[in-house]
Amino acid sequence: MKTYTLDEVQDKLIGQHGTPDRDRFEYNVMTAKKSRRHYAKAVHAAPKPMKKVMRNLSRTIGQPAGTLLHIGEQKTANCVITVFGYDEEREFHLPVKSVAECEEWKDQQRVLWINIDGLHDVSVIEETGKLFGIHPLILEDILHTDQRSKLEDFESYLFLVLRTLELDGTTGDVVEEQLSMVIGKNYVLTFQEKPGDMFDAVRERIKSPGTGIRKRGADYLAYVLIDAIVDNYFTVLEELEGRIELLDQELFTTSGRETFEAIYALKKELILLRKSVRPMREIINSISRDHYKVIDDEATWPFFRDVYDNVILINETIETYRDIVLGMYDTWLAIVNNRMNEIMKVLTTIATIFMPLSFLAGLYGMNFRYIPGLQWELGFFALLVFMGFTVAAMMVYFRTRRWF
Repeated sequence: MKTYTLDEVQDKLIGQHGTPDRDRFEYNVMTAKKSRRHYAKAVHAAPKPMKKVMRNLSRTIGQPAGTLLHIGEQKTANCVITVFGYDEEREFHLPVKSVAECEEWKDQQRVLWINIDGLHDVSVIEETGKLFGIHPLILEDILHTDQRSKLEDFESYLFLVLRTLELDGTTGDVVEEQLSMVIGKNYVLTFQEKPGDMFDAVRERIKSPGTGIRKRGADYLAYVLIDAIVDNYFTVLEELEGRIELLDQELFTTSGRETFEAIYALKKELILLRKSVRPMREIINSISRDHYKVIDDEATWPFFRDVYDNVILINETIETYRDIVLGMYDTWLAIVNNRMNEIMKVLTTIATIFMPLSFLAGLYGMNFRYIPGLQWELGFFALLVFMGFTVAAMMVYFRTRRWF
């Protein structure tokens, strides 16, 4: 949700009306504060369990290499297989029930894109590997959804593991998923954990005649898909930037436990983002500089170099956000300590002021028969005046020493 500072609201009103109308300005200020409170509620939600870094890898212990076993969370009930086939003149797209139905299109289409949503059905992955001659170790990596982003060259095809990032519309959390991609000479295979991705714009471009993607090969389709993943990183970073700005403004006003928990949660989010995005740099750099048989060097290299620039910017932005959040974390601790010191200073001042008063009251409260001034009619009032003078003198002394 977009929020505005008081200065932004006033500048906006000046641009619309020449001079800020007082009633309208106050209304917009109230709206801005209400929006900020709504956004703060999302940021300061109840602490959530820490996201898992490793996912049940112990299940693979003792298994031979190449054993097809799904490791990870099942995020959809059924596997959904969608096929796109196209060239410059014609295009088709349809869902299929089995990968075997794609055999007739394997060598007949200029570009064939098969997308599989759902990795829990091992038989579908195995059938795909047999149809396109994919190595069993690659199929194993596709089914293990805890893979680090990487690139492997098998001469006739490239295998990529990428991490996609999306924002949960309900909780606002950053959701990470694994996307595996196999790039062949005339085909691209994508394997996702669940339906719903950032490729809708790509699909629309394929359906539209005369677009650049229809005139190019499978390597260009792979570039477009990777570019969509990288562009979606910017959307996630913009959301995190909004949270950082909000917490930065609240840091010096509240500094409560909720602020600390929000900073800590944001710190963990950035650590996981760094883990997911950082390997992308070496992957895209390898594609844009090395020679692979399935990549057209002259036609596609410039596009991958552009993606590489974006990946560098994203990594630098994550590092910047991480430094800012770590600084906010240290600032929060410093503010809390400083506030504690202020409280202790006030309490110490009060205790110090009452020390001589307690001494005087205790002195004249002793159980002796003869104490000077006990028989004086104005003795009690004189003692009160002396106590008041003592307090005033101590306050003046503390003030001259700048102790408060």
